[in-house]
Amino acid sequence: MLEVSGPEYPHNPAISIAENVLHFKAQGHGAKGDNVYEFHLEFLDLVKPEPVYKLTQRQVNITVQKKVSQWWERLTKQEKRPLFLAPDFDRWLDESDAEMELRAKEEERLNKLRMESEGSPETLINLKKGYLFMYNLVQFLGFSWMFVNMTSFYDTFHTIADMMYFCQMLAVVESINAAIGVTKSPVIPSVIQLFGRNFILFIIFGTMEEMQNKAVVFFVFYMWSTIEIFRYPYYMLSCIDMDWKVLTWLRYTVWIPVYPLGCLAEAVSVIQSIPVFNETGRFSFTLPYPMEIKVRFSFFLQIYLIMLFLGLYINFRHLYKQRRRHYGQKKKKIH
Repeated sequence: MLEVSGPEYPHNPAISIAENVLHFKAQGHGAKGDNVYEFHLEFLDLVKPEPVYKLTQRQVNITVQKKVSQWWERLTKQEKRPLFLAPDFDRWLDESDAEMELRAKEEERLNKLRMESEGSPETLINLKKGYLFMYNLVQFLGFSWMFVNMTSFYDTFHTIADMMYFCQMLAVVESINAAIGVTKSPVIPSVIQLFGRNFILFIIFGTMEEMQNKAVVFFVFYMWSTIEIFRYPYYMLSCIDMDWKVLTWLRYTVWIPVYPLGCLAEAVSVIQSIPVFNETGRFSFTLPYPMEIKVRFSFFLQIYLIMLFLGLYINFRHLYKQRRRHYGQKKKKIH
């Protein structure tokens, strides 16, 4: 930046750059009255030929940009500084200062580009909330539809199965969200519920037509849907920072009777499927020679029954802790 000072009320400035030379000419009021002030300045290196200037009461501020941003050992091409030219030490930078300033500007530019490409923290939070809101909304609509359309004890599977397949496959997202930190939900309870439900849905009901017309299908699907029509809207409203007290109470209370009843219905379905699997021999296999022992799938179902109630304990304990955090008795202060 060049600052032309001296005459009062400078006006009609003619400022241009031609062949790397700054040409200045202006009228102003000095010690000898109104005069024309003029000078020419040839720069050391190439500059952009579009100077920018600003007039004030006593000076003209001229900004000239270098074509290449680099350190100059002096301003003018001639080695001896012109008599009318003096440095402004308030803005003086030596070479190391200039390099630090350029480096800081470059880092600021890169950080700005990085933030634009990655998105600001607030934008990422809003995207995360929008994604979780839509996921919970889709699950809520799915389970609500199933809850309303379960009208027959013995034809539930053929009416509801496609929607239940969709919702339970989509539920894999919940475990992934917990594993990668998108939600604060613990991973183990989420995986236990996902595995347990999908085992019942795809293996017990999905592969055995003999199980699909049993009344236990109605009770299993009904218990699952009863829990989810309160859980998913609670999480959905949490994404937009809304707290509906009635819904919150239902979300942290309905599971107390429904969750054990749901596990009991799942256990009944496994017990009813054991003779069916034994009769059909599905998923059974024979160990290779010399053992040649036939291993029935019902053996694994009996092990699964033990794991089912172990999972009931783990999830029940987790849900109890959640409820206690919301509705637990506050400790009284001892005076």
